Amino acid sequence: MQIKFDKRDRAALFRQRLAAAMQEAGVSRSALARRVGVDRSTVSQLLGDEGGRLPNVHVAAECAAALGVSADWLLGLAGRPERTAELLAASLSMTEAPRALVDETILAWHREAAGYKIRHVPATLPDMLKTREMLRWEYAPHLGRTAEQAIGASEDRLRLIRDTRSDYEIAFPLHEIAAFAAAEGYYEGLPRAVRAEQLDRLIELTRTLYPGLRVYLFDARRVFSAPVTVFGPLLAVLYLGQHYLAFRDTARVEGFTRHFDMLLREAAVAARDMPAHLEGLRAAL
Repeated sequence: MQIKFDKRDRAALFRQRLAAAMQEAGVSRSALARRVGVDRSTVSQLLGDEGGRLPNVHVAAECAAALGVSADWLLGLAGRPERTAELLAASLSMTEAPRALVDETILAWHREAAGYKIRHVPATLPDMLKTREMLRWEYAPHLGRTAEQAIGASEDRLRLIRDTRSDYEIAFPLHEIAAFAAAEGYYEGLPRAVRAEQLDRLIELTRTLYPGLRVYLFDARRVFSAPVTVFGPLLAVLYLGQHYLAFRDTARVEGFTRHFDMLLREAAVAARDMPAHLEGLRAAL
């Protein structure tokens, strides 16, 4: 909830914050005056009880720059003293995304979110639900022996689902599973035996792990999503291909959460209907 101040209260807050920032930085009135380019008496007036008068915006900005805090914070427009760029740097990071997702960063994010609901939109079929043969077909041409690392990483994430109390929701496009079953597009050349085994595995997991694991299909002609994972209230990670863009600030994590919840509301196939949908694809092979 945003707190509203009248002019007198905001002026008092400015004086308090200016004094606190000076003390924290170890800056005297004379030193601040020199840095800002004003007389010492001007700084004394800023710190004095002058009723409801707020400082000139330019002077407030110069004081903020001299003390290493944000002008918005000094003026009572922000709750934290860090500058916007520093807040953004702390809440946003870019992490390399290996082709096989074998680095420890992914598992660390899952472990950090143990006990929270994890929401996931994969780039293709969810790696953690793939069979070993499916992973070998997908990764071996690019990675050679390190395809086994991809297999190990996906199995580690599946164990986390089985062993922790986290709720796990996955949503991906209806056309993705249809293309897989028909060996079209990305899945062109995928042997029928591998597809049949993969569908059997998906049927088993969506049935036996429900409701801890819930898989939904949305119609991409109606709604769209880039690959993203939301780790409870802690973190939202957008997959860019070669990198992950990770957000930790509350507002953006909540925004990604609302986006995912919209995908579920618009789902063409709900989680409880997923095994039957997969069985239909399996029978048509």
